[in-house]
Amino acid sequence: MASKIKKGDLVKVLSGKDKGRQEKVLEVFPAKQTALVENVNKVKRHTKPTQAHAGGIIEKLLPLAVSRLQLVCPSCKKAARVGFKVVKEQKVRYCKKCDAPIDKSGK
Repeated sequence: MASKIKKGDLVKVLSGKDKGRQEKVLEVFPAKQTALVENVNKVKRHTKPTQAHAGGIIEKLLPLAVSRLQLVCPSCKKAARVGFKVVKEQKVRYCKKCDAPIDKSGK
């Protein structure tokens, strides 16, 4: 099944401590239905020193469930649901609010 959220998309966080923030998707994990979002779900981890790392308190991003994210349409600049259409024999994502295609030339 095609993913409604892809790497590089602008998304809005629907729930959690970062609710309402709009940030860019850094990476998507389709098998786990999660995504890493820039500056969202940032946590601090206390790590022991190893030969590779100095240790201490490290800030890192944890993945969010895709169900907690909503795509922000590039044309209408609003959070909207995503649908799929076949245009020129290519499957393209489109905004259900303004009916504009999200993918550039079926990318």
